Parts: sequence; structure tokens; C-alpha cells
Amino acid sequence: MSAYLVALITVTNQEKFLEYATLSAAAVERYGAKFVIRGSDIEVVEGEMPHSRVVILEFKDKDMAKAFFDSPEYAKAKEVRQEACDFHAFIVEGVETVRFS
Repeated sequence: MSAYLVALITVTNQEKFLEYATLSAAAVERYGAKFVIRGSDIEVVEGEMPHSRVVILEFKDKDMAKAFFDSPEYAKAKEVRQEACDFHAFIVEGVETVRFS
């Protein structure tokens, strides 16, 4: 079942964030992830959204999402990210496709 890594981000250092994005791209590709959302055009319709950017990566399953996040390929990107933004992330499983008649 597909799993999603959801990241809520507030960029604090644009230059470092661009470096992070470049470094993380190789790991994203290596672990077969697909960007579902990668943007900052957020329209809050209820409640508060304390972050200015949302990224959602789709993986084939939860194990692959965890492997990506803990991978040596992503480790350097994580180091740079700490200087680039306020970052909150979680992994969540998707749902089986539901068909309505």
C-alpha cells in the first residue's frame, strides 16, 4: 500500500534550502518517490497553518518511506536542512482505492 511522507516547512535560509533541495533530489529518485505536492501556494480554509510550504512524497509502501528518510543518501541533505528551515514531517499510509458506482 502506498505511503506518504508529509513535510510542513518554513524556510529560514533560502540559499541553504536550495542546497537541501538539490541534495535530497538524488535520494528521492533512488527510493522511487514521486512528488505529489511541492509548493507554497497554500490557501488556509479553516484553522491555522503555521508553515509556508508543504511537500508530500509518495512511496510504494511505508518501509520504503522509512528507508528513504533514514538513508545514507538523505543524511547529508538532512544536515543542510537543519540550517535551512523549520521542518516537521510524518509518514502516513494511503488507502485502498475505493470505487463508487
